[in-house]
Amino acid sequence: MWDDAFPSFLIGLREGLEGGLIVSILIATLVRAEAKSRLPQVWTGVLAAVALAMSFGAVLTFSAANMPTTAQEAFGGTLSVIAVAFVTAMVFWMRRSARTLAGEIKEKVTGALAMGAGMLVVTSFLAVGREGLETALFLWTTAQAAGESAGPMIGAGVGIAIATGLCWGLYRRVLKINLTKFFTATGAVLIVVAAGVLGYGLRDLQEGGVLPGKSAYAFDLSRSIDPSAWYSTLVQGVFNLTPTMTWLQVVAYVGYLGVVMALFVRGVRGATAKPAKTVAAAGTAAGAATDVAAEPGAGAGAGAGAGAAAAGPSGVRARRRPVWLVPAAVVAVPAVVAGAVVALSGSKPAGAGTVSVSERDCGKGFTAPKPGRQTFQMHNTGDKASEVYLIDPATNAVYGEIEGLAPGTTRDLVATVAGGSYAWRCVPTGGKAVTSAAVRVSGGGAAKPVVPVAEADLAAPLTAYKQYVNQGLSTLVAQTKQLSDDMAGGDLNAARTDWLTAHRTYASLGAAYGTFQDFDKKINGRTAGLPDGVHDKDFTGFHRIEYGLWHGESASDLKAPAAQLATDVTGLQKAFPTQDFDPADLPLRTHEILENTLQFELTGEADQGSGTTLATADANLAGTRELLGVLRPLLAARDARLLSVVDGDITRMQKLLDSAHHDGSWTPVGRLDPIARARLNGATGQLLEDLAPVPDLLEIRKSA
Repeated sequence: MWDDAFPSFLIGLREGLEGGLIVSILIATLVRAEAKSRLPQVWTGVLAAVALAMSFGAVLTFSAANMPTTAQEAFGGTLSVIAVAFVTAMVFWMRRSARTLAGEIKEKVTGALAMGAGMLVVTSFLAVGREGLETALFLWTTAQAAGESAGPMIGAGVGIAIATGLCWGLYRRVLKINLTKFFTATGAVLIVVAAGVLGYGLRDLQEGGVLPGKSAYAFDLSRSIDPSAWYSTLVQGVFNLTPTMTWLQVVAYVGYLGVVMALFVRGVRGATAKPAKTVAAAGTAAGAATDVAAEPGAGAGAGAGAGAAAAGPSGVRARRRPVWLVPAAVVAVPAVVAGAVVALSGSKPAGAGTVSVSERDCGKGFTAPKPGRQTFQMHNTGDKASEVYLIDPATNAVYGEIEGLAPGTTRDLVATVAGGSYAWRCVPTGGKAVTSAAVRVSGGGAAKPVVPVAEADLAAPLTAYKQYVNQGLSTLVAQTKQLSDDMAGGDLNAARTDWLTAHRTYASLGAAYGTFQDFDKKINGRTAGLPDGVHDKDFTGFHRIEYGLWHGESASDLKAPAAQLATDVTGLQKAFPTQDFDPADLPLRTHEILENTLQFELTGEADQGSGTTLATADANLAGTRELLGVLRPLLAARDARLLSVVDGDITRMQKLLDSAHHDGSWTPVGRLDPIARARLNGATGQLLEDLAPVPDLLEIRKSA
């Protein structure tokens, strides 16, 4: 939790100190002007600013909570980008304005004193309100990134409390702080934090469908880095850097950090080079506050008698409004407005309500909803976790679902309702499915349910694909034996040709990687995680031989690795028929094969000297095409249009790969011209994005 707390602690400390310094300057100015009776007006404006900030945070929180998932992603991403813009502007503004802040505020307060009580309230409100809104927005975005962790709120509370103490110490002359150094240091750290928030926000916009490229990963370290390890949570919590990031996230993070930090550092150096007296003057942004020894009663209570017993003509006491009226109003008005906004944005369509599920009773409280997008609150009253589906009882097609609804918990299920029959189906862990009574809905537009897939539906595709893999392994055994014979005969030229042929055959079996168990590491392992890299004794298989063939090793040096590869492939061929092949892996692999292609082959990371990663990518594409072929009947029955789109994407990617293949040789990916490489990456990313719905469409859903 403490790692999630740090960014919020920093923003709470910095924004709290800025706001506190502004309040201190306001108070000090009034004290110097012998207008302590006007202090309640300052505190009223401050109170209004705090109320506005809290109301703004409530609107963000509750409005987002009532949105559909994709809308929440888009909303949160947009606000994250806006928060980054605000924080960036705030960092540069404070660096630029610290020297003149006290003078500017004193000038505004002096003008407000001459214009009346209302203007003083407005002046203090505007001076503090900006800090409050910035704080609310940035805290909301960091809280969204942290999920259900309470760290951001705790960190912000601690930061604001410390800032309050620092401001009190400065005002009372108990503390001396070089505020220029403080705001410079925290500004630099905030720029780093803001870069992470920007990346997180852009990822949300990709998930929400606002920006493309959500499947175009720059790197995916999830298999080599434990996301739950302390160092992972620290980096994710403080910097919003995750083991898996898209190209858009990485480019935005690096670009923002490089440009903004360079401008910030250049500005700091420029300020340091100024004459000494100017720098000395910058030492306190709140000169007016720290120059005034706090007189008794100079705080909120100093003007408790504001307007009290002011005698009018002839000694008659003037009638005045209660002192609590204006402060109560400035708190109530933002709260009422925020409540109205939340109510309007969060109003649920008629028919949505709480639906109870359990092992014996599924759908209690369910009545016919009205057509349109509905949010159902599903509450598990039973003792077991349960899968919950909103179905068409005639066809078992699924309109919405919740996986693993734990006992005693409530979660929202969002679904689009149109004319037709609806029922709830609950499948408790280890129990039998329970289906509610059906209800009939009249009218409304079209709703597109997903036809459920049972494990038996994937049996035929699985059989067909296992036959394909078995045939491929038989071919691979002969090809690796030929490669071993090349090495034994000292023919390195033939070995290079036969190596590529065999490696492409193996790469075309992509869907089977998950079932090859330890054989995959022996046959196609990379150097990642090996302490001695390419010279490590555990570096074996195709890439070990590739390194030797293209780095001047002799045939005798590679004879043993080639023989071992042939042995391992033969062992895999014998073991494969007995290995478990989960049918649920088939839909997942349609996406995962090309994810690896984008990460390793199209970046050149997998290249050990042959420059043939595009040939491997071509084989990966062939494997994906084969897999889609066996799944085509199931996909056509559920989303024929998606198949058409994916087919077009595959054709486009194939043409781009073919353009890099000339006279039997492949252009190394690093030698592609920038436009061709960008097109290939874009085509692969688009294909991945269009393949993303396949696992959901063909997910095995429990029915009994």
